[in-house]
Amino acid sequence: MDTKHCLEVTKGGSVFDSIPLEASSSASSKDEGAYLLRPFPTEEEWATLPRVAGTIPWTAWTVAFVEFAERFSYYGTSAVFVNFIQKSLPKGSKTGAGFLIKPGSGALGLGQRASTGLTTFNQFWSYFTPLFGAYLADQYWGRYLTIQYANIAALVGHLVLIVSAIPPVIVHPTTAVSIFAVGLVIMGIGTGGFKSNISPLIAEQYKDSKAYVRLNKHGAREIVDPAYTTARIYIYFYMLVNMGSLTGSLAMVYSEHFVGFWLSFTLPTICYLVCPFTLMYFKKHYKLSTPTGSVMGKAWKLICLAFKGRWSWSPATLKRNFRDPDFWNKVKPSSIRARGETVPSWMTFDDEWVDEVRRGVLACKVFLWYPLYWLAYNQMLNNLVSQAGTMELGKVPNDIIAKLNPIFIIIVVPIMDFGVYPLLRKFRINFSPIKKITAGFALSSFAMVSACVTQAYIYKMSKCGSHINALTKGGRKDCTVPITVWVQVFPYGLIGMSEVLASITKLEYAYTKAPTNMRSTVQGLALFTSAVSAALGQALVGLSEDPLLVWNYGSVAVVAMLGAIGFWFTFRQADKEEDALNNLKESKFIGRGEGDAENITVQNEKGEKIEKGIVG
Repeated sequence: MDTKHCLEVTKGGSVFDSIPLEASSSASSKDEGAYLLRPFPTEEEWATLPRVAGTIPWTAWTVAFVEFAERFSYYGTSAVFVNFIQKSLPKGSKTGAGFLIKPGSGALGLGQRASTGLTTFNQFWSYFTPLFGAYLADQYWGRYLTIQYANIAALVGHLVLIVSAIPPVIVHPTTAVSIFAVGLVIMGIGTGGFKSNISPLIAEQYKDSKAYVRLNKHGAREIVDPAYTTARIYIYFYMLVNMGSLTGSLAMVYSEHFVGFWLSFTLPTICYLVCPFTLMYFKKHYKLSTPTGSVMGKAWKLICLAFKGRWSWSPATLKRNFRDPDFWNKVKPSSIRARGETVPSWMTFDDEWVDEVRRGVLACKVFLWYPLYWLAYNQMLNNLVSQAGTMELGKVPNDIIAKLNPIFIIIVVPIMDFGVYPLLRKFRINFSPIKKITAGFALSSFAMVSACVTQAYIYKMSKCGSHINALTKGGRKDCTVPITVWVQVFPYGLIGMSEVLASITKLEYAYTKAPTNMRSTVQGLALFTSAVSAALGQALVGLSEDPLLVWNYGSVAVVAMLGAIGFWFTFRQADKEEDALNNLKESKFIGRGEGDAENITVQNEKGEKIEKGIVG
């Protein structure tokens, strides 16, 4: 832990008396401003005192409830996609319900490869559109309004999906698949606008942005660390995501099998109505960020200026230039003035904002590795569901086994929060974000190894050999492998554990490392890594069919492990900067319009309040 560096970065904070536990740190903006920097920890306190999370504000729980409803709707709908696309309409059925009788529920009859292709496209589209949702939020509409517009789009998409599954349409697969595809596109637009903004909205309900020292109920001093609080907010946010996924999926899968796909698409649509109305009701209580105008343009110009003159065809020279300690310092407004140069007219921000952008760029570099992780995660959305259908199911639908994943997450989250993480802190083990992400990558690789071994035994033990899916589709009844489907507890459980480490940490990292006025943008970029992974997954669609599925799982396992190794060796030094990055001196630059000076209220030496324009 580089505590000295941390205190150097946060110069300006002074140390006074510790705050008692009863003092409210998030009751109001007024309370927050009164003591935010006053009890900032000393260097000795950073090194010796235990760190704890602050209290999660009640408004954050209402946002989490909205996320629960949206994920109930999204995963409840998408849980039945594989069967809807892959399997044919049961004989004599006009709803697709199969009543758990082999070959089960179905509608379009397009096969596993088409199913993997369409679900992979849905994954890509739903994580590509957050880029636009983030842009609109940070630039024009703000997070709240963007989420509400996204809710409208998502509801329209859900309605279109219902049309694709109603009895008069579902019996015409060509028409149904066309309507279904349109529904996916519209729903994905809504999902993108929602996802890129809901996670920053929940974290910013916690108002303290700097660490402080307080006395706990035993009279001992401890540090309330906003980074720990943010991590705790997101771990429960993610738990509610998976509770929504679990309940929605369970209900819709059984609706699919006993009533039909139209009900599986209708109930989530009704549930989604909770989202816009809940946000409207609690709006007056939320801490909301305003759109920032030209901030992203300024950030791009700043990055280009920093890179100017540093490019080289020599990899060694390029690496040395990018690792120059003065890489970002040289483009700070004060440094430009010190060199006697003219500050560009667009540089209406302060030095601190340059540090925040540098921190945001680091986060984006971390996210570049995530497509390798999501390749393993995405197997749950298609191939593992199909794999379950080849084993002994008993009375359990093949697409219900995937719910082992959210079950594991719901169980593991409180264990980590109340058991593992406090124990690690007690023994002074710094389980930093970089270490969490690395461990998450490794666990996803182990999950794919278990899926690969299972698939190998399926081919070995089935009477239909390595063409089990094709022969089952052709009507052969004796292809089922004498292996219980519950063996999939290993891939689903391991991926669930990996998400607690890698996926939750990604949300935390995107929020804590982004400039305050670019949080939706950085979150959108983090989500975009799932879209990149889905695009890479399209290259593996050719392996998503017999007899190549062993190669599919095996190759993904290797890629995920290479990602874990590469990620660790690339960012292992970032641990030393973690506290410094989280406690940067905050910029006063907000962002308004192109060329506008930022006016802020400061105090002169006499204590009088004056307006000062920030021009660099």
